[in-house]
Amino acid sequence: MFDFVHEKKRVVQFVLALIVLPFAFWGVDSYRKSGAGESLATVNGEKIGAQEFDNAVRQQEQRMREMAGPTFDQAVFDKPEVKHQILEGLVAQHLLGLEAHKAGLTISDDELASVIAGIPAFQKEGKFDKQQYEKVLGAQSMSPLMFEFRVRQELSTRQLTDAYTQNGYASNAVVDNLIRLNEQQRVISLAKFDVDSFVKQAKVDDAAVENYYKQNQSEFKTPERAKVEYVVFSSDALQSQVAVDDAEVSKYYEEHQSEFGTQEQRQASHILITVSAQASDADKKAAKAKAEEVLQKVKQSPGNFAALAKQYSQDPGSAANGGDLGMFGHGTMVKPFEEAVYKLKVGETSDLVQSDFGFHIIRLTAIKAAKTQSLAEVKGFISQRLKTQKASDKFAELADKFSNTVYEQSDSLKPAADLVKASVQQGGWLNKGPATGGVWTDKAIQAVFSDEVVKNKRNTTAIEVAPNTLMSARVVEYQPASVRALAEVSASIQKKLQHRQALEMVAKLGGELLSHLQKGEKASVTWQPVQTITRAQHTGLDAELAQLVFQVNATKLPAYIGLPLTQSGYALVRVDAVKDTGAIEDGKRNRYLQQIRQVTGEELLRSYLADAHKHADIVMKPFVAEEKK
Repeated sequence: MFDFVHEKKRVVQFVLALIVLPFAFWGVDSYRKSGAGESLATVNGEKIGAQEFDNAVRQQEQRMREMAGPTFDQAVFDKPEVKHQILEGLVAQHLLGLEAHKAGLTISDDELASVIAGIPAFQKEGKFDKQQYEKVLGAQSMSPLMFEFRVRQELSTRQLTDAYTQNGYASNAVVDNLIRLNEQQRVISLAKFDVDSFVKQAKVDDAAVENYYKQNQSEFKTPERAKVEYVVFSSDALQSQVAVDDAEVSKYYEEHQSEFGTQEQRQASHILITVSAQASDADKKAAKAKAEEVLQKVKQSPGNFAALAKQYSQDPGSAANGGDLGMFGHGTMVKPFEEAVYKLKVGETSDLVQSDFGFHIIRLTAIKAAKTQSLAEVKGFISQRLKTQKASDKFAELADKFSNTVYEQSDSLKPAADLVKASVQQGGWLNKGPATGGVWTDKAIQAVFSDEVVKNKRNTTAIEVAPNTLMSARVVEYQPASVRALAEVSASIQKKLQHRQALEMVAKLGGELLSHLQKGEKASVTWQPVQTITRAQHTGLDAELAQLVFQVNATKLPAYIGLPLTQSGYALVRVDAVKDTGAIEDGKRNRYLQQIRQVTGEELLRSYLADAHKHADIVMKPFVAEEKK
């Protein structure tokens, strides 16, 4: 058993993640509704449903949106390979949980209580505060019971992963060798020969240019392209054409009262005698007997419910507070618990209620009535909703007419534009190929370059380019795919060939100088100021050149190396001295040890999971790309 409280920093990080990412993976939410929806995968018989998968997709979308900002492209998540990766992640989560359960890894109530009490988000003035705890969880629509179940699951899984990640191995000899290699310094001087200074010497005749042009025709191809005009028809644009009066707003408000209120909430306390759903019959009978004994005490002394909860309840989140669970609404608690609560009157106590957490004795302590917002408070919201609905209705009414008009009067977009009170927009040159964004979806581009549109000069059909958005286009000017004329590209070819020839010249010069230097002969080289580099820090040297510096035989100094640079020229390096690290301090050795153990520990975990995956019964639904219409 690992001491999780001792590593509180790491625990805090992932528990706080649970708070702000409610039930993105398997947990109480999927636990309560695991049977609902389509099963996308099974792990040793445990199902992963569509709802759980959708939650995971939403979480990944949110992460990507925060990282990418305005460049975020939600279409990425429509790709089969991305969906498969997310589902694989869920499979790994379930597999870890099952492996932890199989290994008998559990979390005691004391450990769970200590971890939660140590979370700063739940504290006031450095101490755990129940009201703060409930407030933070309530903001995420979670009850303490739900949250504690989730944390217990995560902690038991972490026991398994930590058993590997925290037990990587590295010997002191290996670490010392790595330190000496990593921190060895080499004193060098650099000389660079710039290709630009050789370009003027390069001579390229017309025959070479023409020959390159003939042998590289694909380089000078221009894609099929068209200059277009188009008209866009959307429900959003129609909102300016519709109006909503006060009578309509009032009528909607009266007919949809339930939309503008908060649901009834109930406050309850409970005494929980825990027993796992997977426990043996003997353990379940023992737990039930204990719960019945406590229930009799409650019936004998109803006024002592809080004291009995503190004494007997095994729910660490509520026992210390007399079993109080705070206010909650429909859909918050597990089904058997909720059904019992909503049958009680204030002050009444239930008989035993069994859930997957164990046996509950529930007392209803308060009811907070539903509250409805006034018409004045929601008038603006209703008006906008009605306007949107009217625009959608009008869009649906005109959509067929718009489609028919662009088809029947296919020699012009103006009749269709007039019908929906839109304008014909002038577009620039559009290349045939992948979608470019906006209204130019793959489907729209395919339609523009169809024979009917290009050859017969007709409008495209009405194309849905976004929800409630249609577009039609027509070609104003067309250019087929072609190869640019030699006269257009000869200058760029000549420049490319001159640069290529200059690279060959500078490489030849650099090679000759290197040969002289390595033979101990004099060579005319202007060296840059001396600098000291390590394998990790080598400003001014690209990675390949730095690697060569540390590979060169340093038994006889100075030593020389040279390297042609792909585009910029040639580099010579003179290695003047090697400085090995001195005595290795214990602090440095320990830091390296920790890093190597982390790397080897993570590799151990990957190997363990790969083996567990190999021996597990896993079935995953394949995702396929949607056909373009």
